[in-house]
Amino acid sequence: MLIDAHCHLDFPDFDADREAVIARARAEGVGHFVVPGTTRKRWPDVLALGERDDVSVCLGLHPYFMDEHHDADLEALEEALDANPGVVAVGECGIDARIEKSWNAQWHTFDAQLRIAKARQLPVVIHCVQANDKVAKRLRQLDLPVGGLIHAFAGSPEQAQKFLDLGFVLGLGGAVTHDRAKRLHRAVKSLPDDGYVLETDSPDMPLAGHQGQRNEPVNVAEVCRVVAEIRDQSSERVAADSTATARRLFPLLV
Repeated sequence: MLIDAHCHLDFPDFDADREAVIARARAEGVGHFVVPGTTRKRWPDVLALGERDDVSVCLGLHPYFMDEHHDADLEALEEALDANPGVVAVGECGIDARIEKSWNAQWHTFDAQLRIAKARQLPVVIHCVQANDKVAKRLRQLDLPVGGLIHAFAGSPEQAQKFLDLGFVLGLGGAVTHDRAKRLHRAVKSLPDDGYVLETDSPDMPLAGHQGQRNEPVNVAEVCRVVAEIRDQSSERVAADSTATARRLFPLLV
């Protein structure tokens, strides 16, 4: 069985055919989906999906949407986590260095969510774009008890090892399917068998050859095939290893 460890099934992109999207994925062996939160207003839709047996959910404030976040949302996050003990992680949170205007606000919101996760001994799901070294440094300072997931990892083998040493695992998605991602391929090849999970980031992060198209959880099967090719392993082995790691990382109901 495969697990899509990061997909935004709550997004409006799937409103017209969400059940068909899930059915297509299940037909290709994808048996479970982890759906992260991005903004406070989307949490109810995320939690509604979490009522399904094949979906686990996270709650967080995504750095891409800083214009929508307020300090009151951090208190609301704590209240939502306390009211919904089935939430498996804090996230999606993190740093996106491409958005320079909100740099300071991103760090404020990210740091607060890390502390919330630490207080509740929950893993964190981290969006980290062009900030691997700075994020790793902050994680080392905070010493989170249960680690988490570096979503959509696209760094070097050395950066990968820093996160692994901190108790984190790496999310491998559409980026690995692009031939030009040579540095990432070296990192993927260097990972231990329990150092990664597979994901799609649906509806975003399209796979090679599918640019401009909506991504879907069914494509985690293709991510699995490519990762297996890079690692010189069978797809069955990669699927089993990534699923075992996802189960270890999140208390999934599967």
